[in-house]
This record gives sequence, structure tokens and C-alpha cells, in this order.
Amino acid sequence: MSIEEVRNFCLSLPYTEETLPFDDTTLVYKVGGRMFAVTSLEQPDRVVVKCDPDLAIELRDRHEEITSAWHFNKRHWNAICLTGDLGEQLILEQIYNSYMLVIRLNVTPVALRREILSVLERLDIASLCATYEDLGCR
Repeated sequence: MSIEEVRNFCLSLPYTEETLPFDDTTLVYKVGGRMFAVTSLEQPDRVVVKCDPDLAIELRDRHEEITSAWHFNKRHWNAICLTGDLGEQLILEQIYNSYMLVIRLNVTPVALRREILSVLERLDIASLCATYEDLGCR
């Protein structure tokens, strides 16, 4: 999976914005003003995602391509290597799970959270992946 495919998938998620808050090479994807994924043009083989702390440890133990994220809270953020043996579906699920975790726990005001969740109720991961494929990704 490429950084362009990660970017296309992130931007296909409702209410997502792409920002460059740190420098000209670090792409940060936000929902409701909160980060859910980070990529770097200097290290295009990785994506950093937020994760439930218990699941983060489990994923790191199961997959050598998933590690604690450098320069992030190691308890809550995983770095995923895009060039390893992880399946594309697992990578997409981790990005989507990060997006949902941020919406449920970090997006304020509550009215915005409810609005986003209302839109998402009409979607599911399969339709998001179909949208992703429609964007020209494999």
C-alpha cells in the first residue's frame, strides 16, 4: 500500500481534513480538529494511527510491521509499516478504527460528534472501501 492510497482513503472518510501543522512534509489527517492519522513524505512507508491501548499492544505483539509510534504517546499511537506483509484490509481497518476512536472520544462539541456519527450510520467500512477503490486504488 502506498502513501497516496493512505491519503485517498483518509480523505474519503467524512469530515476529514488534511493539514500540515508541523512542517511541509508531515501530513496530518483530522476529524473534528483532532488527529487520527499521520504520514510523512520523508518516510512514505509508514502511517501512524491512534489505537485503544490494549489493542495497540496486541497488534504490536502479533505483527512485526506494527510498532509504537515514534514521537507520539506510545500507549495510544501505533506506527504501521505499509511495505511489509500486512494485508491492505488490516491497514484500512486500523485507519478507520483510529478515525472512529477519535470521533467517539475526542471530537467536541458534542453536536459535531453527533452530526458525524449520524452521517457514518449510513455508511459502513465496506462502502468506505468501495469508495476507496473508486478513487483508483487497488
